[in-house]
Amino acid sequence: MDARRKRILFRAQHCGMKENDIILGGFAEARVEGLSEADLDAFEALLNQADNDVFTWVSGRTAPPAEFDTNLMRQILDHNKG
Repeated sequence: MDARRKRILFRAQHCGMKENDIILGGFAEARVEGLSEADLDAFEALLNQADNDVFTWVSGRTAPPAEFDTNLMRQILDHNKG
């Protein structure tokens, strides 16, 4: 795994909010190696957002804003459904 993917995996597993650690960390662990460069860009941008906002989006409680309504977000939501 390259350094960028390792960094994203670590950040996804250590977001600061346990729920996000579980959702984003689990997704990253399962799929980070197969993500495209565009998806990696989107993941890094997502990890820079406020934890509470990210949680409402990745848990499906609220729709993400347009800039985060991406292929990556759809993958995270699908992965989170089980």
